[in-house]
Amino acid sequence: HPAADALQLLMRREGLGPDDITDVVTHVHQGAIDVLGAVVVPHTVHQAKFSMGTVLGLIAVHGVADLDAFEHHALADTRVARFRAKVRMELDAEVDTLYPKQWVGKVSVTTVDGRKLNARVDEPKGDPGNTLAKQELEAKAIRLAEFRGGATADEMRRCIARVWKLDQPGSTAEIFAEC
Repeated sequence: HPAADALQLLMRREGLGPDDITDVVTHVHQGAIDVLGAVVVPHTVHQAKFSMGTVLGLIAVHGVADLDAFEHHALADTRVARFRAKVRMELDAEVDTLYPKQWVGKVSVTTVDGRKLNARVDEPKGDPGNTLAKQELEAKAIRLAEFRGGATADEMRRCIARVWKLDQPGSTAEIFAEC
């Protein structure tokens, strides 16, 4: 979610917590409204992943919207629910025109003291112009594998070490033999 990156940027830049914010407007393309607008109050973790308010609530309250956050906080955390109620989407002509070539994240926030703040992210984390660093990729692979016991961190570290050697002669046979 590009809007999640923009909200996180704004909150860090301004030193805001979730209770410092009264209103969040995400400036989005029509596709986001079509996909994310149907779920106002999610009843399943799957629905929560398609709820802009829940995603931004997880970012605001927990700083992440990863598998663990969805599993443990998206539906049960009242702070996430309170923040979710502050979020709305608005069609933005510029964002809509740029999509799908560029996924721009734009948010406008109103604070409890009346300030109107904006943030924009032109290249969300993970996009070609803002790729994950090697360490971030490794950490994400480990988190995904550990989720619900797919693999241990040690197993993943061994597998990752083999993956990083794929450009070396003979490495393909090794990876398929041991992963």
